[in-house]
Amino acid sequence: MLGSTLNVLKSRYQFLVRCHSASSASKPTITKKKYSELPVLQPEHPPDALLGSRIIPDTRLALHRKRALLLHLNFPHCILLTRVGQFYESYFDQAAEVAGLLNIKLTSRKWDNQTVLMCGFPVIYLQKHLKTLVQQNNRFVALCEEFAQPVPPGIKPSYDRRVVRIVTPGTLIDEPFLDHNENNYLMAISPAASRSIENNHLGLAWIDVSTGEFFTRSTTVENLYDDIVRIQPREVVFPRKMESVDPCPAREIVRGESIVVSYFDIATTPYLQSPPQDEPVSDVSYMPPLSLPSKEVVESRMEIDAHTLKSLEIREGAHEGGTSGTLLSCIRKTVTSGGTRLLSRWLCSPSASLSEINARLSIVAFFHARPHLQRDLRDCLRGIEDVTRVVQKFLLGRGNAEDVAAISAAISIWSSVRSRLSFEQTLNSKKRDGNSEREWASIDALISRMEDVSELERKFQASMDCASIRLGSSPETAEGGTTFQELSSGDKWQQWNRWSIKPEFSEELSASHTELQRLLEQRERLERDLQFHYGAPSLTLRSSPLQGLHVHIAKSKREATKAKASPAFTVISESNSTCCLFHQDWARLGSQLWEVSQKIVSMERVAFDVLKNEVKMHELQLRRNARVIDELDVALGFSSLASEMHLTRPKMTNSRSFHVVNGRHPTVEVGLLSSGRVFTPNTVSLCPDSRLHVITGPNMAGKSTLLRQTALIAILAQSGSFVPADHAEVGIVDRLFSRVGAKDDVFRDRSTFMVEMLETADILRKATPNSLVIMDEVGRGTSVRDGLAIAFAVVHHLYFKNRCRALFATHFHELTDMLGCTSDHRGAGAFGKVGFFCTDVQETEIGSFAYSHRLRPGVNKESHGLKVANLAGMPPSAVAIAREAILRLKNDVWLPSLDDHALKALGESLTPDIDTIHML
Repeated sequence: MLGSTLNVLKSRYQFLVRCHSASSASKPTITKKKYSELPVLQPEHPPDALLGSRIIPDTRLALHRKRALLLHLNFPHCILLTRVGQFYESYFDQAAEVAGLLNIKLTSRKWDNQTVLMCGFPVIYLQKHLKTLVQQNNRFVALCEEFAQPVPPGIKPSYDRRVVRIVTPGTLIDEPFLDHNENNYLMAISPAASRSIENNHLGLAWIDVSTGEFFTRSTTVENLYDDIVRIQPREVVFPRKMESVDPCPAREIVRGESIVVSYFDIATTPYLQSPPQDEPVSDVSYMPPLSLPSKEVVESRMEIDAHTLKSLEIREGAHEGGTSGTLLSCIRKTVTSGGTRLLSRWLCSPSASLSEINARLSIVAFFHARPHLQRDLRDCLRGIEDVTRVVQKFLLGRGNAEDVAAISAAISIWSSVRSRLSFEQTLNSKKRDGNSEREWASIDALISRMEDVSELERKFQASMDCASIRLGSSPETAEGGTTFQELSSGDKWQQWNRWSIKPEFSEELSASHTELQRLLEQRERLERDLQFHYGAPSLTLRSSPLQGLHVHIAKSKREATKAKASPAFTVISESNSTCCLFHQDWARLGSQLWEVSQKIVSMERVAFDVLKNEVKMHELQLRRNARVIDELDVALGFSSLASEMHLTRPKMTNSRSFHVVNGRHPTVEVGLLSSGRVFTPNTVSLCPDSRLHVITGPNMAGKSTLLRQTALIAILAQSGSFVPADHAEVGIVDRLFSRVGAKDDVFRDRSTFMVEMLETADILRKATPNSLVIMDEVGRGTSVRDGLAIAFAVVHHLYFKNRCRALFATHFHELTDMLGCTSDHRGAGAFGKVGFFCTDVQETEIGSFAYSHRLRPGVNKESHGLKVANLAGMPPSAVAIAREAILRLKNDVWLPSLDDHALKALGESLTPDIDTIHML
């Protein structure tokens, strides 16, 4: 099953890399053979047959049109953007779509006496418009670049064009609009190889193309929605055979989350069905090594379903979207992009391994006890680059000189981190304290996973001036990894001092730089001699595509007379203020300069290829070290958070207990403190003898907050963080469920009550004895009688079938009677392990009131809904009628016991007569 899924993802990744590698071809051409190699994009008919029966003449304009048609035919599923000079252009019917999406002008042009729609935009706006097309509108974009052929100075360059990349929502790499604090996953979903497509068993594989992080797991259609919400892929790929399957539940689940769906032919790589442990998943003829995926094991992680991820607002706000007010935004203290991404994954999929959790907690405790060390290391990590993404750029052929400098700086920071820790350990060792040695064990275990790559840094430093490059004085960087300027266009070839590789890299390069310096000195002498001999201080030696190697005189009226009269000069062009002349000595010297500079460029490219290969050779070590630094960053963030919010280390066990003293809701507490208010803490103690608590009390008295904070404390504890409480003992939770809040799903024809019942059914089917369940006001969306019956049935099932730890908040106080609440606030008979707790409203003699928010044992049969209605601004007349209705209803035994006539009489008694209504 997973082998089939890996093949789907590998095919998509292979195609991506193949598009990138096209830019490194030595002689770019557009041929039918090149594009027909891509099976998914191969047209049904030969391109020439689709151009029409009329032969297109071999003029330059007609050839451009023919090539544009060929590219459109070979990439029919993409918006094709073609580079033409300083613009990207779109043609034919696509131009109308692009113009509408980008809000730019739609125009037309004449091609071979035919009017063709077109639109375009300047190159500098490419990233802005890619964000609109790819990220906001889920379009696939094929970028067709132009490549100048090397020609000597003064000759107008010719260009070849080819598609170098296809940009899709799931294949972003280093775009400026890519959120560096979030993963950008491309996911493949495939049915089990030995089963039919309609079978529930599925294989998932997802990769972040920008980082190379690669994961797999097995799942079912029933659990796919939870996996999709947790992973949040930007693009999902299905095998081509699933395109014709209808209905396809997996596809509908993906589309329901507004994720772009595509289909791909599966690569035929048999060993992917069971990849060898010592062999990377790769196809060397087309793509760089794809590291073995990390297989997610369900038993080692806390499973959090989709409804819980959303209702607890772990990563995204439930109301306005975004991250404001979420758990992630509240506790995030990381200073690196990789650390933030890792923190997000840990919060959405906490560990369920006791040893792993305790190892994380020990590292947090280590830094919490050493705030000075914590501050030093956090300051050190602030300047580190996102090494994981930088390394991936090199594997995809997009690395440049700045990326080499970034890796070099990162290695230096890694060494500084290790040195600082070693210095701290030396100081602690003088105390000769056995406790100190135990404290260091956890951090030693983490840092020992780092590998020594200092030799790589030394190679970089010896080859390049990395410090200057990081400060921005490096040569301009071209797309696709070329870090050296094309010296054949404009005056750029004269910028001799902008080299990336040090001359000492090789003897040949050093000799070429020496020769270049000698020629430059000759140029300076020749320029001075000509200025002095012809009395022209404004005379300069230049080169341009139009005039070639020429002598330029800025003040021609005053200074060009003598030069124009000399037989050594030939006038090329002249204006009222300037004059361009040809000079044989400069033409000969300039040609030599151009040849030497081209030789240096060629050698620098070879040298840079050597450095890129060094990065690729050390890819595993660099990734491993970057992962350690990410974990260190998260631990440092947790320790800083513990100090700021006064958190405590939880005691983790494999029992089914959950004992939290004076626990607090982390995000609510931050919100209250920002407005000058204080959070009221509460104690929750779930144990085998009291594993289900029924909570009653008024509206707005904190029942939902208590439920949520209990779940969040479990997530924080198993993520490896200290928790907001005075004391916490948490038994490992294998699955976390919540049924909190009210919402409908009109698009899918689901009422509020139907959504509530779907979530409830999901919990009752999946909760285990090691699970933690929080449920709020189950049954409120229907009649009183039906709602009470459903609430009792849910409690009954949780107690006898699921046997899990659960908090059940309700306004059905009659439920407590059905469970047999006793004087010691425990259930009766078979429900003896049910506990009853409540919150209160404190009222004064003058009629004011305040919510206590403090949980106590017992039952509160007053919901005080009218108080909330009054606070919300309900008209006084409506509140008065409601208050009168409540007083009269209290005189009866129970509302459902009233017959129709009694209820009608009650309604009439609360309604004025007809004459009064007319007067109103």
